[in-house]
Amino acid sequence: MPDILKTKDGSERKVGIEVELSGLGYEELVVLCTRLLEGQSQQVNRYVSEVKTDLGAFLIELDSDPIKDLDLQDSRLPESVRELGGHAMSVIDAAAEKIVPLEIITPPLPFSEVERIETLCDRLREAGALGSREAIYYAFGLQLNPELPDLEATTLLRYLRGFAALYDWLKARHQLDISRKLTTYIEPWSSAYIDLLIDYDYAPDMKQLMEDYLHHNPTRNKALDLLPLFAHIDRELLARYVDDPRIKSRPTLHYRLPDCDIDNPLWHFSTVWNDWVVLEQLVTNAEDLAHMVRAFRDSRKIRLRNLTHSWPETTEQMLHERNYV
Repeated sequence: MPDILKTKDGSERKVGIEVELSGLGYEELVVLCTRLLEGQSQQVNRYVSEVKTDLGAFLIELDSDPIKDLDLQDSRLPESVRELGGHAMSVIDAAAEKIVPLEIITPPLPFSEVERIETLCDRLREAGALGSREAIYYAFGLQLNPELPDLEATTLLRYLRGFAALYDWLKARHQLDISRKLTTYIEPWSSAYIDLLIDYDYAPDMKQLMEDYLHHNPTRNKALDLLPLFAHIDRELLARYVDDPRIKSRPTLHYRLPDCDIDNPLWHFSTVWNDWVVLEQLVTNAEDLAHMVRAFRDSRKIRLRNLTHSWPETTEQMLHERNYV
């Protein structure tokens, strides 16, 4: 667990988690999750179900809006297509479950309850869930949405600097060989923004931090996506740079991992979580964070040492020396 477990107002910090997988049918996954979470399920609409538990409502859905929203009785469709009805949907269902990931979206969970996701993932693997390793067309991910301790610019800046410095280490630990060869790992932020972020003298207030980030990174498609957080802090300012109805307001970071290796018996959700906790611990230690960011800044310069030493290996060594891993 991180050192900081409570928010500024004294409540326990929470995290939303999203897990993508395949290998199970949609209805099968709903039944399994309902049993494993000891909840009650209710269908919301096609390919979207809600499992109500003591922790809140979990969503189980097919991660494809066009298929979820498909209605073969839509009067705008040709009559010949509408007449196929259930037969066509059966074919679409079978195809969708083979190539489109199913997704489990948790409610905001108290940090103290995160272990239940470890148990859930283990039980789903035993039931036949598959992840990114299984086939070349699977690119299933896992996402963490950890609530920040507070919404001060100085706090957010520490998290951003820590993530920039640890990014290559995290990438090396969590990207499968198969997806490395076939898909592009989501990059953190633009190189120019990282240079600005780790500059000695960079000390923005929240408005300046938002403007700088959005100038360089006006997109959701980043390994650490700040747009939901910015929507929560100042949606008006965000709208000047990005107009996307998919952005949901929440006081969290949005960390996207490229792979969910759920069918690998050596893989555990706790590994992903514990690596995030390394970042949390680094961020709360001002001296160690400054040391890491200084070394990261030096690693980006043209020097002989940087040609012979890999930054992920250097990061691992530094984390070991200071007892983070």
